[in-house]
Amino acid sequence: MRLLRPRPTPPPPAAPGDVLAEAENLRVRLGTRDVLHGVDVTVRAGEVLALVGPNGAGKSTLLGALAGDAPAVDGVVRIHGRPATEWSAPELALRRAVLPQAAALSFPFSVEDVVRMGRAPWGALGAGDDDAAVAYAMKATEVIEFAPRSFSALSGGERARVALARVLAQRAPLLLLDEPTAALDLRHQELVLRLCRERAAAGDAVVVVLHDLGLAAAYAHRVAVLRGGRVAADGPPVQVFSEELLSDVYEQPVEVLAHPRTGAVLVTPRRNL
Repeated sequence: MRLLRPRPTPPPPAAPGDVLAEAENLRVRLGTRDVLHGVDVTVRAGEVLALVGPNGAGKSTLLGALAGDAPAVDGVVRIHGRPATEWSAPELALRRAVLPQAAALSFPFSVEDVVRMGRAPWGALGAGDDDAAVAYAMKATEVIEFAPRSFSALSGGERARVALARVLAQRAPLLLLDEPTAALDLRHQELVLRLCRERAAAGDAVVVVLHDLGLAAAYAHRVAVLRGGRVAADGPPVQVFSEELLSDVYEQPVEVLAHPRTGAVLVTPRRNL
C-alpha cells in the first residue's frame, strides 16, 4: 500500500513585525571555503531588508541560506519559526519565493507560461485564484504585452521582469530577491523597488540583494552590510550608512549626503575629477 503524503498547508497571515526568517550564528561553506561566518540576521513581516556589500561578501549565499537552499555547517536558519531543514519542498514553496540572479529556461515557454509556473505550489490545494494572481503579477511588472512571446526571445531586462512576475504570482509571504535590478533601466529599477515596498506594506517580508546603495537607502527599511562573510552593520539606512563604514567596507571613499529637498540619504563615490 502506498502511503499518501499529507497535503501541504499555507501559513497563516503574518502580523506586522512577525519574524518570517532568521539566521542564527550561521556558517555556510562552499567547497572548501567558509563564505559566511557566524551571521545573525532577522527578517520581519512588513519590512524590506536590503543585503549590501562588495563582491564576494556573501550576500547571495546568505539569501540562499534564508531560502533553505544553502545548507549550514553551523548555526540554524528558521523559516516561519521552524528550522528550514524541517520543511518539505512543497511547504517551503508556500512560504517563500526566490528570485535567482539569472533566469534561464531550456524550453521555449511563453511569458505567460513562465509567470504561471509561480502558481505550481498551489496546484494541489485548488486555490482557484491562479488567473488573478498571474494577471496581477504581469500587470505589476509591466509584462502583459509580452504574454504570448517566447521567454527566450526577450532581452535581459525583460526576462528579469518576467522572472519577478513569477515570484509575485507565487504569493508567498517571504520574498527573496537576488539583484532584481541588475539588468534594468532606471525606470524599471524604481518600479521593482516600489513593488518591494508595496509587498511589505501588504504584510510580506522582502529581502533584496542590491549593489546600488542609493536604491537601498531610498527603499529599504533596514540594511545589512556584509563584509568578508560577516555582518558589519544592521539597521535603518540613515543610521548604518556612514561615510566611515562604507568607505572602509568598499575600500572606496564615499560621501553620504542628505537630499536637499527630502532629507533622504544619498550615497555617492568621492571623486576628484
